[in-house]
Amino acid sequence: MAGHNKWSKVKHIKARVDAIKGRAFSKCAHEIAIAARTGGGDPMLNARLRTAIDNAKAVSMPRENIDRAIKKGTGELSGVTIHEVTYEGYGPSGIAFLIEIATDNLNRSAQDMRTIFSKNSGATATPGAVAYQFDRKGEIILRASAGSEESILEAAILAGADDVQSDEDEHTILTQPNLLGNIAQELRAQGLPIQSEKFTSLPQTTVTIDDIDNARQVLKLYDILDTYDDTLNVFTNFAVSDAILSELDF
Repeated sequence: MAGHNKWSKVKHIKARVDAIKGRAFSKCAHEIAIAARTGGGDPMLNARLRTAIDNAKAVSMPRENIDRAIKKGTGELSGVTIHEVTYEGYGPSGIAFLIEIATDNLNRSAQDMRTIFSKNSGATATPGAVAYQFDRKGEIILRASAGSEESILEAAILAGADDVQSDEDEHTILTQPNLLGNIAQELRAQGLPIQSEKFTSLPQTTVTIDDIDNARQVLKLYDILDTYDDTLNVFTNFAVSDAILSELDF
């Protein structure tokens, strides 16, 4: 499946660093607020909010943080309006980027995106100029300990999933976006512990970076976008060769 490549190794490393930095809590809070704004503050009636809360609990986000994020989204905290927007751009070596943002100031975020790209050998793009290169999917993550590759594959396909990618750390189940919630519910009913459940954008083709300087440039841009205060998700289409990956320091 496109998008599952050497870049996955980089993402795993960065996910650990991300958690240490506390970025996991911030991203969960953004997603909870957006979900509450669009579908209401009751997780029993709002599947996206229920998923966002489950993801927050998976990284041990405190209950008071979750409640505050819900109130922020529903407007119970006065003076705060959250908007969800996706920015598109190209980085060094023509690498494509999609950045999902949750912000209370669209003008500020747009200017920040332009500045970040321009200062890092890239440029923002018009809506749709990058997005067409990606496929929207639902993504469900299970830890490797949840079951064997064969048993997870069987359960996922029976539940209606498109594909399963397994490695030594986890099982990644891919679904059609509109089926994500139903398939996750079916897997839970089978007793499978879901680590995360979200929408993702997978590149249709990837660009493999074989130059250490280019790799550092692209990763620097990714880091800046990923650690931007209002970022929810960053999707990109680059892969890193094993030879270059072994030379990178994280």
